[in-house]
Amino acid sequence: MILGHVDSISNVTVYRKLKSNDVKPWQKKSWCTPKPSAKFVAKMEDVLDVYARPYDPRFPVVCLDEASKELHSTPRGTEPVMPGEPAREDYEYARHGTANIFLAIEPLAGKRSVRVTDRRTSVDFAQELRCLVEVEYRHAEKVVLVTDNLNTHTTAALYEAFEPEVAFRIASRVEWHYTPEHASWLNIAEIALSTECMGRRIASKEDLERQTTAWEDTRNRKRVKVVWHFCREHARIKLRRLYPKFVAGVGTIPGQALSKGGVAHFG
Repeated sequence: MILGHVDSISNVTVYRKLKSNDVKPWQKKSWCTPKPSAKFVAKMEDVLDVYARPYDPRFPVVCLDEASKELHSTPRGTEPVMPGEPAREDYEYARHGTANIFLAIEPLAGKRSVRVTDRRTSVDFAQELRCLVEVEYRHAEKVVLVTDNLNTHTTAALYEAFEPEVAFRIASRVEWHYTPEHASWLNIAEIALSTECMGRRIASKEDLERQTTAWEDTRNRKRVKVVWHFCREHARIKLRRLYPKFVAGVGTIPGQALSKGGVAHFG
């Protein structure tokens, strides 16, 4: 085959050539791959260890996350579900600002708690944490909290929002566990937000509250649990490229050998 150039070419020819080579330039895939580091695997194995704990109502494992939701209406209307046809909505929409959704999930109990706020500041996070500790889990000794590394997710947020006595009281009943950077898939609450709570067009904060409350009530009534499958042993095999290279003879105990080595299901 002789390669060269042409002065012009039709769209049909380009289409046929792309199709024959199974090239789809309008599609793309993205990924978020962390760099290999001891910090990443230490946080990952810590969270995986938390998920492997047996159910204990005294120390409930709770995953917490938040997400902004753009509020959109459909001025030209929608069409309902019909036999053989899905519900349809016009492509055009009107913007009505944003709202924030806090979602807390206790995987082993099948319990969810949703709260809609105007913002997602550190004060909002502190108020959500107080609600979890002193209302939702007031009978627990400690809440084992799994969350990401957002700069508002710290004990300092409590001292920004409350008197020192209150802030200390809340903080003392939380056992913090942070997911690694670039590993949002390790937070069960974030998975649920992206797959179960954010997929439809909603026009107002009030409507968002109604719909998330209905979702929360339905899932809690059915006690839909989350079965987490990914464990440390899997990580050390499937993600071994993320582990730092082990230096022989450093940090080992004589006579001991070094072990060799869909993540969640809702329902």
